[in-house]
Amino acid sequence: MAAQSKRTVRDLRRVNRAEVLQRLYFDGPLSRQELGAATGLSSGSISNVVAELAADGLLEEAGVVDSEGGRPRTLLRVAPASGHLIGIDVGETRVRVELFDLSLGELARSERPLVQHGYDVDRIVGHIRAAVTDVLRDADVTADRLVGVGVGVPGIIDRSSADGVVVHGQTVGWDAVPLEKLLRESAELPSHVPFFIDNGAKTLGQAEMWFGGGRGASDAVVVLFGSGVSACVVVDGAHYGGAGSRAVEWGHTTVRVGGRHCRCGSPGCLEAYVGAQAIRERWLESGGSPASSADEETALAALLAVALPAPDGPPADPAAARLLDETAEYLGAGIADLVNLFRPERILVGGWAGLLLGPALLPAVRRYAKKYAMRHPAEHVSIDLGTLGPDAVTLGAATLPLADFFARGGRRRQDSADATADPADLLDQGNWRPVVVERRSV
Repeated sequence: MAAQSKRTVRDLRRVNRAEVLQRLYFDGPLSRQELGAATGLSSGSISNVVAELAADGLLEEAGVVDSEGGRPRTLLRVAPASGHLIGIDVGETRVRVELFDLSLGELARSERPLVQHGYDVDRIVGHIRAAVTDVLRDADVTADRLVGVGVGVPGIIDRSSADGVVVHGQTVGWDAVPLEKLLRESAELPSHVPFFIDNGAKTLGQAEMWFGGGRGASDAVVVLFGSGVSACVVVDGAHYGGAGSRAVEWGHTTVRVGGRHCRCGSPGCLEAYVGAQAIRERWLESGGSPASSADEETALAALLAVALPAPDGPPADPAAARLLDETAEYLGAGIADLVNLFRPERILVGGWAGLLLGPALLPAVRRYAKKYAMRHPAEHVSIDLGTLGPDAVTLGAATLPLADFFARGGRRRQDSADATADPADLLDQGNWRPVVVERRSV
């Protein structure tokens, strides 16, 4: 109750604006009458909030509907062109940058490969700077129209530094990298444009929960399966642990004592058996012959082709087929751990390697997960592929500034009296909770 007594008129206005924006974004278009019923706000409050948002250019008319015995009702929606968002995926093989309008319709994209130089921080920061410039130019959007920039990265996120987010990416050689500071210093953006940096598994999870295979689920786990593996755990429709939570370092749980050494330095990690890099190495050790110059994506595609050839092609390579089955068993055993620990109703497998190998491996993965999991939770979970494709991390990264924008009632950082506030506090005050919806295009 003490927190409630500290609310000001400005707080209440922000909360009302946030509620109306959220309803229109996820459930719209809606009439003013429908907004009142959906939000519980009075007709006077709805009129005032709608007038404010329209004056700010955030709302637009979306047609009319007949009403029983009265005048037609005007439908309203959030105006897609009223703001722009950038989503960035610092992935394992490339940096992908996409520019979106406020409805998350893609306007432009730029990609930079990482094959030659790996995770050199300076190069990645340079790639991001150049790609952000490219997408703004290609879409003819000025930087001052940006609501914010979201970035999905590998590693553990530390928000305790006064200089912003620091990333600990042990598997990629990042030791306390002050990424937010580096991006702010490098990016040619106005100082008021905020950066939101989080683990790539969490941005993938948020995208799948908002727009993909996680819609409608309360408890879910979204797996990021690529060169490495990690997971995002969702409980009661929110990321496990709340706004300050971390993605689960699932790939570094031990599946074999004294086993293969993982790139993190420890023996027996799940990632040392099912990560794309590890699969490529295990294929070489078993006598397979991926081209020495082949990257991980090319090597895994080649492995799949010889392990599961076309019906009219050559016979399957027994070693390759056995390797895929072993990979499915390790992955199924790892998923069984997630089932036993979190008892989700839904598990989704995403990431580029998951999307590449998943259609072939999923039946075996389900079988092995059931074998290794406790019977009761195993009977109440579905295991499927994510539905958003290779852009899911980028899309999820763009939802980070979007959620903050909504929590602030549709005010940009430079315009908001809460510009220095913690976004988690704003989310709590506004009771902001995304509704699962279909992703719309304009």
